[in-house]
Amino acid sequence: MRFKGLDLNLLVVLDALLAERNLSAAARRINLSQPAMSAAVARLRDFFGDELFSMSGRERILTSRAAALGPAVRDALLHIQRTIISSDPFDPARSDRRFRIIISDFATLVFFEKVVERVAREAPAVSFELLPINDSPDERLRRGDVDFVILPDLFTSSAHSSVALFGERLVCVGCPTNRQLPRQLTFERYLSMRHVSVRFGRSLMPSVEEWFLLEHGLKRRVEVAVQGFSMIPPMVSGTARIATMPFRLVKHFEKTFPLQIVELPLPLPAFTEAAQWPALHNTDPASIWMREIMMQEASRMAAPL
Repeated sequence: MRFKGLDLNLLVVLDALLAERNLSAAARRINLSQPAMSAAVARLRDFFGDELFSMSGRERILTSRAAALGPAVRDALLHIQRTIISSDPFDPARSDRRFRIIISDFATLVFFEKVVERVAREAPAVSFELLPINDSPDERLRRGDVDFVILPDLFTSSAHSSVALFGERLVCVGCPTNRQLPRQLTFERYLSMRHVSVRFGRSLMPSVEEWFLLEHGLKRRVEVAVQGFSMIPPMVSGTARIATMPFRLVKHFEKTFPLQIVELPLPLPAFTEAAQWPALHNTDPASIWMREIMMQEASRMAAPL
């Protein structure tokens, strides 16, 4: 199918190439053979009068023309998918929809496992792919690569629709045998003690308390940095280390790890976990259904004490 001289099938090829930055991976993504992919790239270069990418060592570098085309091509394909191809009514009991969600281990353990349990009862063929927090959740939302991103509202983007889910507060934790951890922790003592800190993705995106300290030009002694909150309890158990954790997650882990809770000496307000989704999913019946499920389950959660 050609539109003003452009074979529209080539837009699918270009989208895959821009997403993967690798010819072989892009070919696998859209089920094309390597020769067919190479031929399609040649046709794209000819139509746009641009090389689209060049090689620098093993890295594929996009031209400015290719980078400018990327968002428009992705938006056009998503619009076609949501408004033309996926126009059938959504029936949860019959659907085999797979939801891809970027979410922390904290939100998974204290909240989303309840969503999964409920969906298993009401829509047994619906499945989930839970992805770790990475360096570009906004970009993945924009591209429609994921259905939802669940993060503290401090880190959400104004470019995407969102809904508040539940409030949470942070506390300081340590091993009950840690004699260096007083029942009332001063700010100076908190900064000087040995910490376990959570940092996300390759860019080491900070957790809420780390973000607060950085915003105020403060630094603590981080002895161990881990990739998720669930790695904190074994890192403080039997040591003089302390860490900052969401209260609900501490109560979750108290069943398996003895933890001493001390109030933080930081003026940190409670934060809110929020869900965001791509703009083109605003009217998607499946996305609307999942949002309602999440909000209902969040409303059942007791407030952190």
